[in-house]
Amino acid sequence: MKIVNRLLALCAVCIIVLTACSNQAEKDKYVGYLFAYFEGSGTPELQEQLRFAVSTDAVHWMALNDNKPIIASDTISKSGGIRDPHILRGEDGKTYYIVATDMFTAKNGWGENPGIVLMKSDNLIDWSHAYIELANDYPEHFGNAHWVWAPQTIYDPVAKKYMIYFTLNRKEVGGLVTYYAYANEDFTGFESEPKELFSAKFGSIDNDIIYKDGVWHLFYKGNTKDESGKEIKNGIQKATSTCLQGPWTEDFKYYDAYAGKTPVEGSSIFKLNDSETYILMYDLYTSGKYEYQSSHDLCEFDSIPKAFVKDFFPRHGSVISVTQKELDVLQAKWGKK
Repeated sequence: MKIVNRLLALCAVCIIVLTACSNQAEKDKYVGYLFAYFEGSGTPELQEQLRFAVSTDAVHWMALNDNKPIIASDTISKSGGIRDPHILRGEDGKTYYIVATDMFTAKNGWGENPGIVLMKSDNLIDWSHAYIELANDYPEHFGNAHWVWAPQTIYDPVAKKYMIYFTLNRKEVGGLVTYYAYANEDFTGFESEPKELFSAKFGSIDNDIIYKDGVWHLFYKGNTKDESGKEIKNGIQKATSTCLQGPWTEDFKYYDAYAGKTPVEGSSIFKLNDSETYILMYDLYTSGKYEYQSSHDLCEFDSIPKAFVKDFFPRHGSVISVTQKELDVLQAKWGKK
């Protein structure tokens, strides 16, 4: 009888533990999405600032904070503006990273920009910040940095560090080459001088890397030029590699339905929750539209783009999956009252 009672007690403990684990798993389950972007409408001086929107299906989006900036750009950047915000969930599941182009075209035009804004948070609400000025921080080899565009962060599982990669254009040299460097532990700068990551035949901007089945896929805004160097087509292209640092192989295909017709940029790809479907979204910057195409293998995408349903006009942004708890935190802070 004592043995039976002990077994029953043990079973009861197991049930409690399993129930607790199940409840925790349910709390940690991704149920929605967070979109970080900058705005393409309204007063120009207010457009180049960080904004958030949320969705439960990645199609219907609602701007947080009434589509006003969640952080004023002049408090986090050198230029007074930010563009191309990229958000990443850390490997620990509870730290979040944002990098953005430090640039304020509404005030300074398309001249040179100083570098990159780095941000870090453990709750999606309070963000620490720092910035990198490439020409000043690494003057020997990057003193001629002209544009430092569209930075993104990705975790390198081999190095076990966060890699920041970006497009660089140099004064009096030209070209659009992708460089990378590992972030320091505090996410306030680079560990060391950047190195070349990818140099597309005709240059690339707005690079976005994703991993699937042993292969790294690098999507980017690319183009095709004739023998005289004149651009004859542009759109979203891709390169692949089995190593995050390369070498990268271009396939010279175009993946967006608008290639050669209507210009797009700011491509960003993410995987849907509980699905094998990937969403490739992009910015139709000449028309104010933001659309997407989907794929199951990152090689073939549906041919007809679809429009998001939204109450804002985003420019080049990025998306992460979020839990119900995170959605609740975001809504409590910036949702409609």
